[in-house]
Amino acid sequence: MKKEYLLVDGYNIIFAWEDLKKLCEYSLEDARDKLISILSNYQGAKGIELIIVFDAHRVKGNKGSIEKIGKTYIVYTKEAETADNYIERITKDLVKNYIVKVATSDRLEQIIIMGSGAIRVSATELRADIRFTAKKVSKKIEEIKPIKNNMLFDNLDAKTAEWFEKMRQNKNMK
Repeated sequence: MKKEYLLVDGYNIIFAWEDLKKLCEYSLEDARDKLISILSNYQGAKGIELIIVFDAHRVKGNKGSIEKIGKTYIVYTKEAETADNYIERITKDLVKNYIVKVATSDRLEQIIIMGSGAIRVSATELRADIRFTAKKVSKKIEEIKPIKNNMLFDNLDAKTAEWFEKMRQNKNMK
C-alpha cells in the first residue's frame, strides 16, 4: 500500500471553517496554530504525511520557509509564490510515488490538482473526516480504558485472575 500525503491550503481552510474564520478576527496567528494542532492530531490518527501550506507571497523579500512541528511540515511560500503554486508543484512530484490528497475549497485549484492525479478534498469534507476520525479514536480509547479503578485485578482476563487468586490462597498451581 502506498504512503498517503495530505497537502492543505492553510488559509483556504481557515477561512472556510467558521470557528477559525472567527478566530482570525482576533488573531490570524492563533487561527494558524489551531489549524496546525487540529491537523496534527488528525495526522497522528490517520498515519499520513501532512504538509500545510500558507501563503507568504506578499511579504517583500520573503525567501519562504519549511518548518517541522512533530511530524507535520509547515510551509510558508516565498515572495511571488502562492500556496496554490506550491501545492501544484509538489503534487506533480508526489503523485508519481504516493497517494496525494489536497485539501482546498478553491474550485480552480481542485481541477488543477485532479488533473495532476491527486484527490481533491473540500474544506467541508476534511472537517467531516476529522470529526469522524476523532470519534473513532475516542471510541477506541473508551474500549481500552480500565473497567473500574486502575487496580491490577480489575483489568485482568479471567484465566490470569484465577491464577493469581489460587496463588493468593496458596493453593496448588498447575
